[in-house]
Amino acid sequence: MAWVTANEMRTLEASAFSSGVDPGELMDRAAWGIARRLLDYFPAPGRAVAFMGKGNNAGDAVAVLEILRRHGWRVSLRSCHPMIEWSVLTRQRARRAGLNPEAEIPSGPGPLLLLDGLLGIGAKGDLREPLLGMAREMGELRRHRGAWVVAIDLPSGLHTDEGTSGQGGVTADLTVTVGVPKKGLHADAAADRIGQLFLAPLEELPPPAGRAPRWAFPEAFPDLLPPRAHSFHKGDAGRVAVLAGSTNMSGAAVLSATGALRGGAGLVTLFLDPDNRAAPRPEIMTRRVGSRIEAAFDERADARVIGPGLGGLTPPQRKSLLDRFADPATPLVLDADALNLLAAESATALLAGHHLITPHPGEFARLAPDLAKLPRLEAARRFTDRHPCTLLLKGARTVVCGPGGDLRINPTGHAGMATGGQGDVLAGVCGALAASGISLTDAAMLGAWLCGRAAERAVTHGGQSQESCTAGDTLAHLGGAFRDWHERRR
Repeated sequence: MAWVTANEMRTLEASAFSSGVDPGELMDRAAWGIARRLLDYFPAPGRAVAFMGKGNNAGDAVAVLEILRRHGWRVSLRSCHPMIEWSVLTRQRARRAGLNPEAEIPSGPGPLLLLDGLLGIGAKGDLREPLLGMAREMGELRRHRGAWVVAIDLPSGLHTDEGTSGQGGVTADLTVTVGVPKKGLHADAAADRIGQLFLAPLEELPPPAGRAPRWAFPEAFPDLLPPRAHSFHKGDAGRVAVLAGSTNMSGAAVLSATGALRGGAGLVTLFLDPDNRAAPRPEIMTRRVGSRIEAAFDERADARVIGPGLGGLTPPQRKSLLDRFADPATPLVLDADALNLLAAESATALLAGHHLITPHPGEFARLAPDLAKLPRLEAARRFTDRHPCTLLLKGARTVVCGPGGDLRINPTGHAGMATGGQGDVLAGVCGALAASGISLTDAAMLGAWLCGRAAERAVTHGGQSQESCTAGDTLAHLGGAFRDWHERRR
C-alpha cells in the first residue's frame, strides 16, 4: 500500500466528491472501517470516548462511536468547542446518534478507548488550548487509568508529511489511517506517536501506484498467499533445513525450527551437535551429527535457516560455513550468529540474491557501521544497493528491502515483542515462506507481518499483556495470524 501527502489526499477526496461520492456516506464507510478494526482488536465491549475538535475528523470519531454503541459499548463525547462551531457533518452525525458532549467518562468493565478526533491532516505545529488541554487529559487517562488512545487517520499534532510532532502532540496506542497511509507515518520519529498502525481502506480513495516504500497491508498484496489446492501435499509445502543452537543455547534452535513448522513448511529438519539434548516437537526431524554444517547443506531442502543460537565455531567451521554461504542453490535465511560471523570476518561481500538477512539494529550496526545512524528506510535502501540481498531490518517498524530498492514497512507487532526468542521464530517463519517458492522479499514481508500479528493476537485473543508476551505466545497464535491475512481482518 503506497502513501500520499496531505495535498494528495485532499485531491483524492475532491476527485471522489466530483465524481458523485457523497461526503457523508464516505464518512460513514470510513467509520465502519475504523470500527471494524477496533471490534477485531477488542473482542469484548468496553467504553469509548471521542475527544473532539470541530472538523470532520471529529465527525469520523462520532460515527465510530455510533457503531461501537450498536455492538454493546458505552460511549460518550468530549468537546472543548460549542456544537455550533462543529463542521456540518460532525453536527449531523452527533444528532443522528443522539449524542451530546458530557463531562463524565463512562463507567463499567472492559477496555477504555479514547478516540483522538482533535485535528485532521491539515494541522501543523504545536497544539494550542483548548485542544492542548484535551490532549493532556487523554495522556493522563492513558498513563493512570490504562486507557487506549486511538488516533483517527494520524495522531493530532503529527505533521502529515514530515512525521514530526509539535509540542503537546497526542501519543496513540493504535492509529487507524483512512483510505491511504500518509507520508509522515513512515518517519522513524513518528513510531512512538503512532503506536500500532491499521488501515481502513476505501475504494473511493485509491492509492497511487509505483511508489515506495509500501506498507505491508493484506489489501495491497491480495495474491501473495493463495489457498492451497486440495491435492496439496507436504512436498508442495517445502522442506526447510535449520542449522541453529549450540550446546548451551538450544532454545533458539527449537524456536526457529518450530517457527518453520508453524510457518507452513511441509518438512523441517533441525541439525544439532551430538551433545545438544534439545527436545523439539515430535513433528520436527532432528539430526545430531558432528559434521552438522556439511549435513545441513547436503540435506535436500527448499530453504535453509542458519544462525539462531549457533554460538562459537572453530576456525575450520567458520570457513566451511562461509564457503557454503556462497552457493546460490538454495535460499538462505541468515540470522543472529550467522550475521555475526559475516561481520566478524568482514565477509558481507558474500551477500547475494539468494540471501535473506534478518538483523536487529545492533547486528545491522556491525554489518554496516556507516549506515547505522541513518534513517531506517534510507539505511535499508543503501545497504541493498551495496549488497544485492534481501534485508529484513527488525525494530518498532520492521523494514524490508529487496534488491533494486523494493522497500516495504511492516505495521504489525507491539512493544511486548521486545523479548528473547522472537527473532528466532521470525527466522523460521521466513524460512518456511521462502521454501514455499515465493520471493525472498515477499517471504520477509509476510513473515514479519505474521509474527507481529500473532503477537497482537496473543494480547487481544490470548489473554496476555504486552509485558508478558513471549516468543512461545507468538508461535501459538501464528495460525490465527495466517487466517487474518487471508480474511484481511487487521
